[in-house]
Amino acid sequence: MIADVIVDLQYGDCGKGKITHYLCKNKPYTHVLRYNGGCNAGHTIYHEGKKFVTHHIPAGVFFGVKSIIGSGCVVNVTQFFKEIAELEAGGIDTKGLIYIANNAHVITSEHLYEEERENKIGTTKKGNGPAYRDKYFRKGIRAEQVEKLKPYIIDLYEEFHGVGKGKPVILCEGAQGFGLDVDWGDYPYVTSSHCTTAGALLNCIPHGWVRDVWGVAKVYETYVGSKKFEGDDPIFEKIRDYGEEYGATTGRPRQCNWMDFSLLKKAAVINQVNKLVFNKVDILRRAQSWKLINKEQIVDFESEKRMKSWVENQFNQDLVEIFFSEDKTKI
Repeated sequence: MIADVIVDLQYGDCGKGKITHYLCKNKPYTHVLRYNGGCNAGHTIYHEGKKFVTHHIPAGVFFGVKSIIGSGCVVNVTQFFKEIAELEAGGIDTKGLIYIANNAHVITSEHLYEEERENKIGTTKKGNGPAYRDKYFRKGIRAEQVEKLKPYIIDLYEEFHGVGKGKPVILCEGAQGFGLDVDWGDYPYVTSSHCTTAGALLNCIPHGWVRDVWGVAKVYETYVGSKKFEGDDPIFEKIRDYGEEYGATTGRPRQCNWMDFSLLKKAAVINQVNKLVFNKVDILRRAQSWKLINKEQIVDFESEKRMKSWVENQFNQDLVEIFFSEDKTKI
């Protein structure tokens, strides 16, 4: 039994959807499992020349692979059915492919109303925080209790460990990122779920099943929220424009800064990453600036080649396979 895990090593928006799409196309998975978050995150995927933005539904659906919203997720029922309709309208056959873990929790209208008034953190106002709070306060509503969701309900234990179910090969698709993790992020400017490899295991995945952990980052960083994040260099305006750095869920402009390598290395170690993808190399190429932050100091490289070489050298002893990828291209 095998599980590959995709984790974002920064603050979300790093191109996890692209990596999920690539792996689904090139590896024989039996399941794709979304393991955390709700519709506060969006994966932008280009499939057969069409652009799709998914918030709940895992990317396995594009390749006829059983796609499950896991127990670590919270679900907006209206958004869930809206996404199915959008996928069908785009020519994607979803019948018999989309499922929700019976013990996933539901975002209610009360959760949405409550978060509308939240201004301190700068959330997406999608009700995630109150839904997770009610889950741990033991008064939440589980997916299995919602009549409209009955045809989509699945028991993860029976699905992955049941007699006669075969040997699953699961791709665990994450949301948000390490810098937003409720335990390891910049608290309180964090999301309400676990954005790590450990968060994937909470969805009925034994740790011994994990084969590869794909860490995903950009060669610069972006953040959406209330805290001050953007660097002082005016070049970040160009980077935001070149990289089309606007939220897939809210449309809000993302604050930009140089890649914090110390944070990235910490995230890679904690998540036990052995495959590391750096996206959007071409955006810094257009900006003609090759910088990162290491130990709170800006490091300026004279060329793309020098920066790539420096980054690769930092991971040599860890036996991490590194890929540099351009925006909207394959890894």
